[in-house]
Amino acid sequence: MSFDLSVWALADGATPEDVRAAVRRCRGGQHVDRQPDPRLVAFYRAITAAYPDRPARPDSPWEVAPLHAASDHIEMNLNPACEDQVLLDIERLAGENGLMLFDAQDGSVYPPPARMPG
Repeated sequence: MSFDLSVWALADGATPEDVRAAVRRCRGGQHVDRQPDPRLVAFYRAITAAYPDRPARPDSPWEVAPLHAASDHIEMNLNPACEDQVLLDIERLAGENGLMLFDAQDGSVYPPPARMPG
């Protein structure tokens, strides 16, 4: 069973509930039809430079490859045995790119450090 995370490129001021609503719309088949958000493009390039998703590899942290990339989010299904460093890198890159991180296991949403209340 995979460990599932997704990163979301929503408007400034988006709340955790906005992310959960976007996840529900996606799961319901409602998708935004637009060009990919540049923040997601930067995240995807960085995370797949460190952990390639094409071609699928036996030592990959990805349970499902290639990663699911949409215009407003990227879904990552991680091998439960992947190293903690992969999760740390996902969290760091999400923060660097101003993306909200959704944990599908418990519905938690982690805003980038710059968005967290001080």
